This record gives sequence, C-alpha cells and structure tokens, in this order.
Amino acid sequence: MNPLLDFSGLPRFAEFKPECVTPAIDQLLADCRAAVARAEAADTPAEWDAFVAPLDDANEKLGRAWGQVSHLHAVMDSPELREVYNANLPKITVFYAELGQNEALFAKYKALKARPDFAALSAPRKKIIDNELRDFRLGGAELPADKKARFMQVQEELAQLSAKFEENLLDATNDFARYIDAADKLAGVPEDALEAMQAAAETDGKTGWKITLHMPSYLPVMQYADNRELREQLYRAYVTRASELSKPDFDNTALIAGILKLRREAAVLLGFNSYAEVSLAAKMADTPTEVLAFLDELGVRARPYAEQDFAELKAFARDELGIADLQSWDTTYASEKLRVARYSFSDQEVKAYFPEPRVLTGL
Repeated sequence: MNPLLDFSGLPRFAEFKPECVTPAIDQLLADCRAAVARAEAADTPAEWDAFVAPLDDANEKLGRAWGQVSHLHAVMDSPELREVYNANLPKITVFYAELGQNEALFAKYKALKARPDFAALSAPRKKIIDNELRDFRLGGAELPADKKARFMQVQEELAQLSAKFEENLLDATNDFARYIDAADKLAGVPEDALEAMQAAAETDGKTGWKITLHMPSYLPVMQYADNRELREQLYRAYVTRASELSKPDFDNTALIAGILKLRREAAVLLGFNSYAEVSLAAKMADTPTEVLAFLDELGVRARPYAEQDFAELKAFARDELGIADLQSWDTTYASEKLRVARYSFSDQEVKAYFPEPRVLTGL
C-alpha cells in the first residue's frame, strides 16, 4: 500500500519513496474533487453530515499526505523528491485556489449558517463553519471574475516563489561543510555529537570530523565547543545562508522582494490595505497597529530584565571564560557554561534521559 494513502496511524516515513507522491496525490485530488462535486450538487442539503463532514474528511486526507511530502522536501530533499514535489505543487495550489473561490460551496455554507437549527450545533462545528466562510472570503470567493482569475494566478506564483525560497535555503545549508582533522579543535563537544560528525566524514570518504549547518551538527558546536574561531565561522555561515552574502545561486533576495510584492497585490485584491491585515483576519489581534503596540509594550517591559541577564552573561564570560567582547557566536556557549556553573544543570545530561526509543514509546 502506498504509505501516503495510509491514514491509520503515524506517517510511514521509513517506507516513503519519491515515486509514491504522484499516484497518491492524483488519487487524493480526485477524491477531493468528487467530494466537492457531491457537496455542491443542488440535491445535497445544506447540512453538516450531508456536505461539511464528507468534504472535510477528503480535504484532511489530502492535507495529511501533502504535509508529509512538504516536510520531507524541507528536511530530507533529493533531486528525485524535488522533481515530484515541484510537479505536484501546481496541482495542489490550483485545487485549493479553486476551492476557495467555489461559489456553490460558499453559498451552501452561508445557507447552513442561516438555517434555524444552526444554533443547535456544537460550538466546535459553529466555529468550523464560521472559519470556512471567512476563508472563502480570503480565498477570493466574493471577487468579480477578472479579479478572481488574477488572484488565483497570484496564489500560484506565490506558491512557486515560496517553494524556491525553501529550496535555496536548504541548498545553502547542505552546501556548507567543514572537515576538522584534529580532535583538540573540537574540545568540549559531547561524545555523541563527535561520533555523528566522524560518521559523516567517513560517509564522504574523509578522515576526521564533518561539521554542517544542520542542527544536530551545528548546535553542539555552538553550545559546547571551546574553539571560538570555529563557532564564529559556523555562526557567520548559518546567519548568511541564502542571502546576498552566500553563493549567487542560493540568494533569496529577489525572491523575498517578489513574495512581498505578490502578497501586497493579493491583499489589495481582497480589499485590505496590507498583507498584515490579511494575516490578522484569522488571528486574535484586530489590526497591525494593535500588534505593534503589543510588541512595543512587551519590549518596554522585558528590556530591563533582558539587559540585566545579558550583563550577567557578559560578566561571567569575561571573568570565567576569558571572553572580553561577548559576540553572537559566544552567547549559546557562554549560556551553557553559566547554567552549569550556577545550577549544575546541562542540556547534555538531560538528553541522556530521553533516548529515541523511550521518546517514541511515550508519544
């Protein structure tokens, strides 16, 4: 059985292969379109069990399957997976864009909301219906035909640019590697991390230790390595990934500008002043001004405590670690040392109590 079509439990990532994607997505899209056709039919009553539940069930399966593909594309990409991901992304984007503009479904949800027995529905079901009505409006269901077409085109372009953005970031992350040939250059790094780095080097046919910008490799160096120069090298490489300071092929600068422009256009098409207003339509805050005021107030309240904590960290780094000018690549390292000195507590010690088998059993 195609693992993407198994919804009986947790995702079967171990059995996933790129060739599973297109057959599964095509089948699930066909199921979703069939569910849409049944839901929008004139003889389907505007009732929860008649059209909302079946439609949600079909869409939920598609979302789960595509979510697995998107996750693996983001964290474990390969040329084969990237090819099938980009081949199926337009189909997914078009389906959801068309769904958001389906006037027949929009009318049916409005009819359900207007029914006398709507008040008798449970609070969660009422919320789902209200959210669907909101999402139809945000999907362009109320736009005139010409603006609907442009809105759908914008959504497709946004999906493509966003996918390319993520690919550039992943490629930039994968492109970086440092091979260390002397153990003393990795003093302080925990043994389990060193073993993983050594295995990574062996996989590449090299001796020593391989350090990458992936978190299982990057974080132990930033948190434990006594080698300040190495921490700086990794930090600078990490924070400049896919930027104008990285390789031109990975530079996301133009993509960011394109994404912002398209988001702005989509917001204006929907009658909003900015994309921030679109984003807040589904959130608790009412306006961007309200959000900024909250953040400003939070900053004013938190800053004195943050400054006090940072002053303590700087003093500890100066007096105990010999770091006179605490930099960004020092803070994680110094914080770990301070925690151990002050509380006799280390992340590395805690990790020993959470081996993978025990964690999986507890899920």
